[in-house]
Amino acid sequence: MNIFNEDEQSRIRLAIEAAEKFTSGEIRICLEKKCSDEVLDRAAKYFYQLGMDKTKLRNGVLIYLATVDRKFAIIGDAGINKVVPENFWDETKTQMLGQFKYGNLAEGIITGITMAGQQLQKYFPYQNGDTNELPDDIAEMNGN
Repeated sequence: MNIFNEDEQSRIRLAIEAAEKFTSGEIRICLEKKCSDEVLDRAAKYFYQLGMDKTKLRNGVLIYLATVDRKFAIIGDAGINKVVPENFWDETKTQMLGQFKYGNLAEGIITGITMAGQQLQKYFPYQNGDTNELPDDIAEMNGN
């Protein structure tokens, strides 16, 4: 799919690594061209398909984007959802959209990663022995 050049891919991966450095939480980015379902349903499908619901503390966060259809969603697992402020995910989406409007897709994603990482660090700080439970790469889906 190659939506991002190598520099952008590297910056996104580094943002995930930086966000996860001080937390037991997990952040993944999931991309596809078209979203054939309601965006939250599609994001939820990939959340489970990518094993985001299997983290020890249920503190996974998935940022999903359908690039051609220009849709995106953020899904947080039960652990993180019960501790973040009520409007946190909406505020995060608003900040990301501020970048997307100007064609700054990578910067928008990095904004979402950073904001999610700050909340994960606050509520799920790194504990000695924590391991990276999920890959930090961008999951590119083909619409199945």
